[in-house]
Amino acid sequence: MLNLSRPRRNRKSPVLREMICETHLSPANLIAPIFVKEGSGIREEIKTMPGIYRFSIDQALVEIKELQDLGVKTVSLFPAIEESKKNSKASECLNPDGLYIKLIKEIKNAFPDVICMTDVALDPYSSDGHDGLVDSKTGEILNDATLELLAKMSLLQAKAGSDILGPSDMMDGRVGFIRDFLDEEGMTQTSIMSYTAKYASGFYGPFRDALNSAPKFGDKKTYQMDIRNAREALREAYLDEAEGADILMVKPGLAYLDILVRLRENTTLPLAVYNVSGEYAMIKAASKLGYIDGDKVMMESLYAFRRAGADVILTYFAKDAAKILNQ
Repeated sequence: MLNLSRPRRNRKSPVLREMICETHLSPANLIAPIFVKEGSGIREEIKTMPGIYRFSIDQALVEIKELQDLGVKTVSLFPAIEESKKNSKASECLNPDGLYIKLIKEIKNAFPDVICMTDVALDPYSSDGHDGLVDSKTGEILNDATLELLAKMSLLQAKAGSDILGPSDMMDGRVGFIRDFLDEEGMTQTSIMSYTAKYASGFYGPFRDALNSAPKFGDKKTYQMDIRNAREALREAYLDEAEGADILMVKPGLAYLDILVRLRENTTLPLAVYNVSGEYAMIKAASKLGYIDGDKVMMESLYAFRRAGADVILTYFAKDAAKILNQ
C-alpha cells in the first residue's frame, strides 16, 4: 500500500489549522483612512464608498475612539478642502490655522497614543488637481520646484503632531529632501512612510470623489509609475531607502501583489500596502448584489497582503475587519 503524504491531515480541525497557520493578522496591522471637511456634526457618506464618510473634526474624533476601542490605533488623514481655498500654488497646505493642522492637533490632544499618519502631496489643495506644481505654459508637473513646498508642508504637519509623514506625490528626491529639512529643524523622530511604488492606476476613482481632487487636465502618468513595470519599483525602493524612508509602500494592493513580494525580497524595511478605494468599492458593490460574500472576500484580501509580505495595511476595511478579528 502506498505511504502517501497527506497535507489534509494538517487541515482536519479549526484548532489545528489555527495552530500551524503561516500568516497572522490583527487590528494592529491596520491603518484606517479618515476623510475630514470643515464644519461640525458632519458624518457624510461617500457615495462611491459605502460605509466610508467625510467627517467634521468633532465627528472624526468619535470615529477614532471607536477604531481605538477595536484595536486600530493608527489613522491616515485626508482633507477635503473647500474649492474656494484651492489655487495653483496649493498655498492652503501651508496654512498653520487650516483644517488639516487643526485636525492633527485635536487628535493628538484627545488620543496621544493614536498614531497619526499625514498625507504629503499638493492635490487636495491645488486648483489643478495634481500632486506637484504645474507650469502654466507647458502643463509640466514641476518636480524640483515642488520639493521645497512639500518639505515646508511636512514640517508644519510634524510640528502639529504628525507621527508618520506619507509623501504620496511621487516627485523624485522628495524623501531625502523632506528628511534633511526635518532633521535640520530638529524633527528627527518624525517617521516617513514613502509611497514608493505608487502606480498610475485606474483604482483611485472613489478616493478622488471623496476629496474632489481629480486632475483638471491630463493624467498623472509622468510622475506615477507605469502599470506595466516591475523592476522600476525596485529602483524606487532603493532610492527611497537610501534617502531615509522608514517604511515603504506599494499602491494599489490587489493587482500589485507581485510588486509587494519583490520589495519584500529586496529590503529589510517594514512594508505597507494601500488597499485602495477602487478595490474597496468593487468588493462592496459585488457583495451588495449578492455575487460574493463581502466579509469573506475582505478577509481573504487582507490575508493576501500579509502573505505577500506587508507588515502594514492601509485599508477602508479597517473597522469592519477589526470587528471580525475581535470576535
